[in-house]
Amino acid sequence: MRIICPVKRVPDTAADKHVDPQDHTVDRDRSDPVLNANDEWAIEEALQIAERTEGAEIIALCMGPDQAGTTVRKALSYGLDGAIQITDDAVAGSDAVATARVLAAALADEPFDLIIMGNQSSDARTMLVPAMLAEHLGVPALTYVKDLEIDGDVFTAKRETPAGHQVVRATGPLVVSVVEAINEPRYPTFKGIMAAKKKTVDVRDLVALGVDAAEVGLDGSRTAIVDIAPRPPKEAGRVVTDDGSGAVGAEALADWLVEQKIL
Repeated sequence: MRIICPVKRVPDTAADKHVDPQDHTVDRDRSDPVLNANDEWAIEEALQIAERTEGAEIIALCMGPDQAGTTVRKALSYGLDGAIQITDDAVAGSDAVATARVLAAALADEPFDLIIMGNQSSDARTMLVPAMLAEHLGVPALTYVKDLEIDGDVFTAKRETPAGHQVVRATGPLVVSVVEAINEPRYPTFKGIMAAKKKTVDVRDLVALGVDAAEVGLDGSRTAIVDIAPRPPKEAGRVVTDDGSGAVGAEALADWLVEQKIL
């Protein structure tokens, strides 16, 4: 089985985010970029599949600037076998549509049985790329997966929904996007970190992929951010002191629920 794991370089989740006031893109270099946390669940699931599948191979796929090489090496440190890095100045500022277009072009001539990725990135949170990538490649997509079983080329998944989950099934090759509930990612080992430095990374540009630069990047994207505003500060909370009976607190809670039109 050949597994592709798309990964993304994102700003540290705990750090302050900075947006370029001119083009409204995230300035990832003003904080310490990290491997998108959602992608770690996908990598862990790929590793577990490979551990029970003889001859399995896992390849990371990353679109980003030269600096994204550190993200690729981080992905490799978990034990992946190799990586493809798409680096071209023209892809900067690509929206979800353009990103899926480039990723699909990178995989056009790559054999695969499974593409497994996080359901979203922590900087954009569009949740669109997995389904768009599957559409470009003409394969099924199982999204929001919290449990995955494989029997031959048949993939059966529990798909997370607001009410619980749905059981869905598709035949590979296919795209699967996973949610946090699917597993607990392992940490890279020291041996894995050292081995990652020597693993092969296939770096390609848009010319190699046969993608017109005018179709991607900030100018080639179909969507645009027209305005941004900082999130308003949190309002001070309301403190209710109960007399010990619970009645005061319960009445205050009931009044608040009515005020919020929840009751």
